[in-house]
Amino acid sequence: MAGRIPRSFIDDLLARADIVEVIDSYVRLKKAGRNYQACCPFHNEKSPSFTVAPDKQFYHCFGCGAHGNAISFLMEYERLEFPEAIEELARIYHLEVPREDGGSFRSQTPQQKQQLQDDYELMNRVARFYAQQLKAHNSGQQAIEYLKGRGLSGEIVKTFEIGFAPPDWDSVLRQFGSNEPAVQQLIDLKLVNQNDNQKRYDFFRDRITFPIRDRRGRVIGFGGRIMQGDGPKYLNSPETRIFHKGSELYGFYQAKQAHRKLDKVIIVEGYMDVVALAQFGIDYAVAALGTATTPEHIQLLFRNTQEVICCYDGDRAGRDAAWRALENALPMLKDGCQLKFLFLPDGEDPDTMVRQEGKEAFEQRLKTAQPLSEFLFEHLRQTHDPSTLEGKASLKAQAIPMLEKVPGEYQQQMLMEKLAMITGEYDRVVASKKIAEANVTLKAQKADYEKHQKMSDSPVRRLLHLLLHAPEVAKQVPEVTSDSLMAINLPGMNLVRDIHKICVAEQSVMGIQILERFREHPHYAVLLKMMSKEMPPGKDLVAEYRGNINRLIQLQLEARLDELTTLSRLQPLSAEEKQEIVALTKALRTGVATQ
Repeated sequence: MAGRIPRSFIDDLLARADIVEVIDSYVRLKKAGRNYQACCPFHNEKSPSFTVAPDKQFYHCFGCGAHGNAISFLMEYERLEFPEAIEELARIYHLEVPREDGGSFRSQTPQQKQQLQDDYELMNRVARFYAQQLKAHNSGQQAIEYLKGRGLSGEIVKTFEIGFAPPDWDSVLRQFGSNEPAVQQLIDLKLVNQNDNQKRYDFFRDRITFPIRDRRGRVIGFGGRIMQGDGPKYLNSPETRIFHKGSELYGFYQAKQAHRKLDKVIIVEGYMDVVALAQFGIDYAVAALGTATTPEHIQLLFRNTQEVICCYDGDRAGRDAAWRALENALPMLKDGCQLKFLFLPDGEDPDTMVRQEGKEAFEQRLKTAQPLSEFLFEHLRQTHDPSTLEGKASLKAQAIPMLEKVPGEYQQQMLMEKLAMITGEYDRVVASKKIAEANVTLKAQKADYEKHQKMSDSPVRRLLHLLLHAPEVAKQVPEVTSDSLMAINLPGMNLVRDIHKICVAEQSVMGIQILERFREHPHYAVLLKMMSKEMPPGKDLVAEYRGNINRLIQLQLEARLDELTTLSRLQPLSAEEKQEIVALTKALRTGVATQ
C-alpha cells in the first residue's frame, strides 16, 4: 500500500511491542539473569551467545555481532524489507498501519483490510488446488510427463508449487464460486473471465501453473505455460488489486528464503529458467513477469544485493531487452552497485544451458558477464561512429544525458572518463583535473576518518551512550539547552544535539525508539554498537552528563586557543583576538567550562 508510515506510529508500535515475546515466537529463549538467551538464529553455534535485554528492548549476539530492535529482528529473520517488517509487527499486535497521504493519515477500512486477507487466502487456496490437479486430474498425467520431459524433478516442482490448470472451462469457477460474491472475487482477481455475453470461464485452462509470490510469500498471481497447441506460450495474471507485475519478480521470495544475504541475483526471462537454475543449485535467479525489467525491479534488487546479472538470449530481442534494462537501471546505480550482462549463444536459454554444461560451467559463465560500461559503449558505437567528428558529437549527445542519471558519484565519473577516452578528449588537462579531484576526495575521506576516530574516542560517544540508555537524563540538566549545545562545534555534536532535543521534547521516549529514527543516519552503526554496550552500574548519570558536556566545552576552548596561537605566529592579532586569548587562558586555568 502506497504512502509513508508515520513516525508516531512506529514509535507507538515499538512502545507496545515486547521484544522477548516477538523473538521467543521464532527462537526459544531461556531466562539468564535479567536477560534472555538462545543460540543465535543468524549463525551456527553450539553455546548461546544471543542475548535479549527486555529493559532495553534490544538484542545482541556476541558471536556474530547481530543486534537491533524488534523491527530489525523481523527484517533479518523473515528477510523482510522495512515497511513489511512494520506491517508484520503491527499484525502481531493487532494494529492497523496508517499511511501518510498529502500530509494527512489514511488507513484501510476494516472492510478493505478483510478484503485483502480474503484475496490472499483465496489465491493460496487456488495455488493448492492447481498443485493437487497435477496429480489428481485425468489430464494431469500429461502435465507430469511434460515436466519430466523438461527435466524437472518432483522435489523442485514441489518447492515452486508448480501445478496444473485443468482443460475444463470452469474448474476453478465450480470449485470456488459457491455464490455470487465469491464469483465476483474470482473475476476481480482475474482467476475467472466474464465476456460480453456474461459467460464466465476460467482464465487458466490446460496450462502448467507457476504461483507468483510477493516478498512476504503470499500468492498474488500465476503464470501459465502451454504444453502444446495454439495460444501464447505463457499467460500471466493481469493486474489486480493485489498484483502489480511491474514491481514483482518471480522467484525473488524463494531466492530470499534460500539466502539470508544475496551475493548476487540473476535476471532471466522465463519461469522455467528460474526453476531449472534452482534445480541445479543456482537458486538466486528471478524473472520479470511478462514485462521488461522495470526501475522498480532494479531498485528492489539493489536493496538486497550489490551485483545484478541480466542473462538474456544473444539474439536481437535479447539485446533489446538488455538495453531497456540498462536504461531503467541507470538512475539506481549507486556506488558499490554492479549491473552486468550475460548473453547466451543463439537458440539457448538458461534452462538449456545449465542442463548441457552443469552448475560449475554456468557459474563460470556468470563470472565473464559484461560490465554495464562495456555493454553501454558497445551499443552506442553500433549507431555512432567515434572515428568521425559527427559521430563523436552524436555519441556524446546520446551518452551524456544517460550518464548524468547515474547517482553514484564515482560510477558517473568513471563512465564520463570512459566516454572521454572513446571520443579522444581524455588529454593531459582532463587527466590533471581528475587527479586533482581524486586528491581532494582523498583528503575529504581522510578528514572524515579522523572525524570518526575523534568521535569514537571523545566525550561525544559517552554522551550518546547516556542518551540512548537513559533518555530521561536530558531533562535533568536544564542548563544544557539546544542553544548551549549548538555552541560546541566538534565532530559528532550534530547527532548529540538531535538526540538531546528528542529526549527533552518527548515524554517517556525509549532508547530503541530514538535508535529507530536514525536507521538511515551515517552513524547508525555506531549507535547500534552503543546500544548493545551495557551501562556501568552505580554511576551518577546526571553528573556524568554534565561532566562530558564540560569536557567538550574545554576541548573547544583548547582548539580555539590553539587556532589563535598558531595565527599569532603568522600575522599580528587584532585587539579582540588578543582579548580572546586572555579570556580563554583564564577559563582553562580556572576550569570554567562556559562560553
